[in-house]
Amino acid sequence: MKIFITSDTHFSHGNIIGYTGRPFKTAEEMDNEIIKRWDKKVGKDDLVIHLGDFGLGSKEEIIGIKNQLNGTIILLKGNHDHKSTREAGFILIKGALEIGKIIFSHSPLLKEDIPKGFINVHGHIHEKESFNGINVSVEKTGYAPISLEELSEIIKEKAK
Repeated sequence: MKIFITSDTHFSHGNIIGYTGRPFKTAEEMDNEIIKRWDKKVGKDDLVIHLGDFGLGSKEEIIGIKNQLNGTIILLKGNHDHKSTREAGFILIKGALEIGKIIFSHSPLLKEDIPKGFINVHGHIHEKESFNGINVSVEKTGYAPISLEELSEIIKEKAK
């Protein structure tokens, strides 16, 4: 089993294309490409920590997309994860998730809220650079989840 991290897929959210400059013409094209890239990297038995804003749409639409994705998904609730996402059967976490010296959150934490020696891995800011942590929004990761090993390399580079 491998562990992957991603954020801000915004499935079925056509307006996100214009807001963030995503290279897709329609929400359907975006969804299909993100699903393809996800399943190319993530295996059936893998775990994906999704840092919020999975998608918009009805419960049925969210479940339909979720069922096409490989792996078990832990979803940290983002600001766009509303009732239909909550009802779709994710392993859902409200707030942050701490694993070792990594604090996973949807929104970036303030510098003073990150304990010394810890790193904040987050989404929410899409194509923008993170000031106090590492942004894993799909715009920054090639529209695919990144492995824990890839994240470790990013952390090492940032520490230099």
